[in-house]
Amino acid sequence: MTWGRKTRLNSEDVSASSGDGDRASTFTAIYRSLSPAVAGYLRAGGVDDPEAVTHDVFLALYPKLGSVHGGAEGIRVLVFSIAHARLVDHHRRRGRAAASVEYDPCRDHRLSASAEDLVVDGDAEADALAMLAGLSADHREVLRLRIIAELSVHEVAAIMQKSPAAIMQLQHRALASLRKQLTIESGVPG
Repeated sequence: MTWGRKTRLNSEDVSASSGDGDRASTFTAIYRSLSPAVAGYLRAGGVDDPEAVTHDVFLALYPKLGSVHGGAEGIRVLVFSIAHARLVDHHRRRGRAAASVEYDPCRDHRLSASAEDLVVDGDAEADALAMLAGLSADHREVLRLRIIAELSVHEVAAIMQKSPAAIMQLQHRALASLRKQLTIESGVPG
């Protein structure tokens, strides 16, 4: 996963979107720069097929490239606004229809693994997603947008339609909740 890597666009990457430049190469540069973060954001949001939805996000972006203002940051905000809308749509659809899931013996909790298997087969991504699942919806969303999507407080405020102060408070409370979860699970005082 590329959660720790910064995904920043260069001004050269987006220069063609505002002028007569090569729109396809601009789109390609934007896709290569932002698609890993968008896929991570959608994966953390519980989307069943994050790669397919990532492609949908960029398909929705392409016709809007010529009208985007704000340079690279404007494009980042637009891309993650589209991704956020697709995430909300996904959960609304999932709420209306029963999801079919293939049987996965690795996820069958009726069987218990040995302590050795748990240590050797530990999955950091699954652990992180499980910890996120223990948070409220707003807390999960603010952490996904701030940490995984690497958006600023003001960009997250615009997407979530809240004030920057509210976003900072949500992030503080979400991190405090995660800290409390870690303290309880590890048995080590925080």
